[in-house]
Amino acid sequence: MTVARAVTGTAARGLLHEDRLFPADAATRAVARRLYAGVRDLPILSPHGHTDPRWFAEDKPFPDPARLLVIPDHYIFRMLYSQGVPLEALGIARKDAGPVETDPRAIWRRFAENYHLFRATPTRMWLDHTFATLFDLEVKLSRATADLYYDRIAERLAGPAFRPRALFERFRIEAIATTESPLDDLRWHKMIRDSGWSGRVITAYRPDPVVDPEFEGFRKNLERFGEVTGCDTLAFEGYLEAHRKRRAYFKSFGATATDHGHPTARTADLPLADKHRLFNKIVRGDFSPAEADLFRGQMLTEMAAMSLDDGLVLQIHPGSFRNHNPELHAAFGRDMGADIPTRTDYVRALKPLLDRFGNERDLTLIVFTLDETSYSRELAPLAGHYPCLRLGPAWWFYDSPDGMRRFRELTTETAGVYNTVGFNDDTRAFLSIPARHDMARRVDCAFLAERVVTHRLDEDEAHELAHDLAYRLAKQAYKL
Repeated sequence: MTVARAVTGTAARGLLHEDRLFPADAATRAVARRLYAGVRDLPILSPHGHTDPRWFAEDKPFPDPARLLVIPDHYIFRMLYSQGVPLEALGIARKDAGPVETDPRAIWRRFAENYHLFRATPTRMWLDHTFATLFDLEVKLSRATADLYYDRIAERLAGPAFRPRALFERFRIEAIATTESPLDDLRWHKMIRDSGWSGRVITAYRPDPVVDPEFEGFRKNLERFGEVTGCDTLAFEGYLEAHRKRRAYFKSFGATATDHGHPTARTADLPLADKHRLFNKIVRGDFSPAEADLFRGQMLTEMAAMSLDDGLVLQIHPGSFRNHNPELHAAFGRDMGADIPTRTDYVRALKPLLDRFGNERDLTLIVFTLDETSYSRELAPLAGHYPCLRLGPAWWFYDSPDGMRRFRELTTETAGVYNTVGFNDDTRAFLSIPARHDMARRVDCAFLAERVVTHRLDEDEAHELAHDLAYRLAKQAYKL
């Protein structure tokens, strides 16, 4: 029995309504139900995410509920922090090794007593889906039910059916991509491969630590990059060769894509002499913020050139002001829920790269955004024209039902469906992957159903589109 089908019992009546996210109109809802029935049990493709490959390599039981569901999930702790709950009280480790809560049950109780903060949010939907379908919980999480939840989840996690590989198979995951730095030795991926297990866990090449001059420890990262590759990474040609070598190494562990999380979407295509001059300034540490952005932009164009050679899909995730809260960053480090969307230009920013590679049919460039205003104004027209360009529909603040719906409404008119790449769950929380995909499938089926009942789409075509959005587009775009 799949996770999706498991929701049809008592637990579904307790926490999950079978028509959640479907249209209120009865006729439209009936079409959405039919479309969803055809896609709900399709395999899951998770081509962009941040799950830990060590889970699948070692296949050990997951830890207690707090360390599995609360401590690593910035969706959860950023909301609690916004309401005055200190991160220390949630067991988040401090950089200075200062005292934090270590009792997992106490952390869980604090989460439970604040669960009302997640009402009407996508996080609440993901969590309720997980609680209902995996742990057969029928009552809402609250202060009164905190221990019931903790004990049930802890009991299940101790059993063999809840080991990472068993859940991978239960979730019907066909492929999942993790994300690693070029400095990573990929030991966990090697262990997975050597184990003989059939689950497909692949890596993705995320070179930010050696591409972004403003990344912490950048100069040391460059030196380490040279040690790892045997290249002179303090000279521009050697630096590029180091990337080629590491990309090939990542491909040997299944990588089909690279991933780039830059503050802006800027690209550049400088003359060779200017590239060398800029790189030398970067290596010396003698650069301005504008020059750092120019270097990142040049490297996106260099990565596009490499993708034409080695076939890796190029993903760009611009527009995040990362670590916006300096006090939190100083105390706890990166990725503490303080990455804030910024207004992002794409038309001018991508032009140098598109001038050079935009008409290449052998290049796939997937662009994500946190700037929703750019969907219809810039991204859909660009993707609706350039053969290399595709749109990624969900990235963290917008992997939500309303965000997914707006994405479809704002891009389909100009770019169509086939210039998008299905759904990316972009998560560190492994147990929420089925919930996120179920949410996306429901939203897409509702979107298509409205086009059927308003006679803009035949129902047989809607069934094909629902399948494409749930499965085929991601498989094709990411070469899976």
